[in-house]
Amino acid sequence: MEFVEMGIQNGKTLMLLPGTACDYQTNFGTVLDRLGEKYHLICVNYDGFDGSDGIFPDIITVTEKIETYIKDHFEGRLDGAIGSSLGSTFVGQLIQREKVHIDHGIFGSPDLDQSGKFSAWLQSKLVVPLLTGFTRSEKKKARTREKLKNFFEMNDETADRFMGCFSRFKPESIKNEYYSDLLTWLRDDIHVEGTKVHFIYANKMGEKYLKRYKKYFRDPEIREFDMQHEQWLFGGEQYTAPVLKAIDEFMELSAR
Repeated sequence: MEFVEMGIQNGKTLMLLPGTACDYQTNFGTVLDRLGEKYHLICVNYDGFDGSDGIFPDIITVTEKIETYIKDHFEGRLDGAIGSSLGSTFVGQLIQREKVHIDHGIFGSPDLDQSGKFSAWLQSKLVVPLLTGFTRSEKKKARTREKLKNFFEMNDETADRFMGCFSRFKPESIKNEYYSDLLTWLRDDIHVEGTKVHFIYANKMGEKYLKRYKKYFRDPEIREFDMQHEQWLFGGEQYTAPVLKAIDEFMELSAR
């Protein structure tokens, strides 16, 4: 595991938790400097995605390591934590388990999928090769680049950065991350005193995700944005600026 602190030394603490098959440098690369101007950032790279030879174990084991870091370095309390996509699973677990306290849990347009073992195994068999298989030929790489550019309105540089990120990590780590995420459930109607939950809702994902957010958490604050999944992190200022403004507003709210 890797924890890198940056930004304002005495600012409000904000933990950044990256998504599937990503490190924080790639996932939050377009917004790190701007967030660091206002917050004390704790940037996380999970086992298997931290530049070491280790393999990602499972969601709960990694959650426990994050909890230990928060206890050891911040007396068990953070002002905020933001999860990008799969990283939101960690935000949800940190809130649900109540081993540490987070004033503001910010969920970055997650799907929050949950399934049984057979379905999780089957989905992993289908999805993981898609995340890693494009590296086998230049033709597949070019097709993947075009798909990313068209779907997320990425430029070539951003598309190449994300593809480079996917190709750096061992397929076993990506499989374990994806599979264990599906098996790590949130209970319904989560409510923790002193914690406020915020969702960045990318409405182009579909309303079923909006219903899911309301199912798992009691009275979440939901901000709707006309964008695709996590599109604010891919370099388009028309998406990035409004979401950054919303994060600032979330962090200023009283959680108590």
